[in-house]
Amino acid sequence: MLEFAILGLLHQSPMHGYELRKQLAQVLGGLRSISYGSLYPALKRLHAAGYVTTDEPDRRAPLPADAPPLTGRRGKVVYTITAEGKERFHELVGQAGPETYDDGGLFGVRLAFFRHTAADVRLRILEGRRRTVERQREGLRASLSRTRERLDRYTLELQRHGLESVDREVRWLAELIDRELTDGQRRRDDGATPGDPPAQAPPEP
Repeated sequence: MLEFAILGLLHQSPMHGYELRKQLAQVLGGLRSISYGSLYPALKRLHAAGYVTTDEPDRRAPLPADAPPLTGRRGKVVYTITAEGKERFHELVGQAGPETYDDGGLFGVRLAFFRHTAADVRLRILEGRRRTVERQREGLRASLSRTRERLDRYTLELQRHGLESVDREVRWLAELIDRELTDGQRRRDDGATPGDPPAQAPPEP
């Protein structure tokens, strides 16, 4: 998940390690905290595989004001995705197996890069995620039905809250799927290839 997210961010623009760490925190949200101890080994693996290159830091350039202590000049090394890295990233975004939607964390990261993903792949991932969450919902309902009489009211409310959260995710996924289907029909009406990713919006000035 981490290396996929790194490639996705570097696909958008080169970054130094400190900025990359901040962007990863936004992509991954509250799913996990990215430390330099996990970021730099991942970058080293990607560099060894030929997926990213590094530019020497400008020794005269100051570090960001909020850079953590002991970041040193390492924080100003700029990482750039290579042609091989772009091919690897597009290979990864083309995957739509259970590993892309069974795990909620990985699904969230995949969703963050949906604009790079072909329409048919997006739809398969969304439908797979909905099936996964629907199974979770049925399991929660069955568990609640079996244990309702044995639970105190606080535990019962906690289980109900969990079920409501899953219900909301199912509805949200259904809305995303409906939107994908509508957009797909519009692209077909306009003569676009069904598997094409959506048109990219022009960059902001």
